[in-house]
Amino acid sequence: MLEVKDISINYGDCEVLRNITFDLLGGEIIALIGANGAGKTTLIRALNGTLPLGSGEIMLDGELLGKLSRREIARNIAVVAQENETRFPVTVLEFVLSGRFVHGNAFGWETEDDIEFARNALSDCDLRDFETRLMNHLSGGERQRVVLARALAAGAKILLLDEPTANLDLAHQAMMFRLVRERCVHSKYAAIVITHDLNLASEFANQIILLRDGRIAAQGTPKEVLTAENIVSSFRVSVLLDQNPASGNIRVTNVF
Repeated sequence: MLEVKDISINYGDCEVLRNITFDLLGGEIIALIGANGAGKTTLIRALNGTLPLGSGEIMLDGELLGKLSRREIARNIAVVAQENETRFPVTVLEFVLSGRFVHGNAFGWETEDDIEFARNALSDCDLRDFETRLMNHLSGGERQRVVLARALAAGAKILLLDEPTANLDLAHQAMMFRLVRERCVHSKYAAIVITHDLNLASEFANQIILLRDGRIAAQGTPKEVLTAENIVSSFRVSVLLDQNPASGNIRVTNVF
């Protein structure tokens, strides 16, 4: 699906990402972790084609990402950004329908299929009764779920999520990760999720990429990446690692 080959990104004279290489396959979730300033959001922006590369290349289904139009990219890659404030009095349904524009329909000319896609996405995100509510009247967590619904309604097979659970309660954090995983498993979507919650990464990701100072410090399964050495080196905290008794996956506990 997505091949990232030795990419580097510069902001002026500052090299923010260096020699990043990995593949994202259909059906897979990659959790992107690392301390603040490690380059996670910069990488997401590069994968969406909104940041130019200093070197290297990104391939989307065998084609160079940089040679595709914005509409072609948007049909295949949807972003759920961390900042989702909406200042305009647009309804939730209208906002989610905007994700369908990549399929060629102008605002106000939505087809019945477009509306069905949007309503199904709202239902999936536990927003069935929100259609007529205004985006600028929603809480941060509600807006975050609406932004995910718009991404799902777009039908893009690759989801890039930048801290999607930052404003969500525990129930909706789990719902969001379960929903993304179900799409990946059953519909062969693929997702890259930036998260600071190492336990959510352990439970839901197939792979974890740990960024440190703009480089990949570790990459592999949660068990391979979530080691005491890696966590201390990147986050400067001591942790206790054991096994989640319910799932059998690695569990991380801060030691204060």
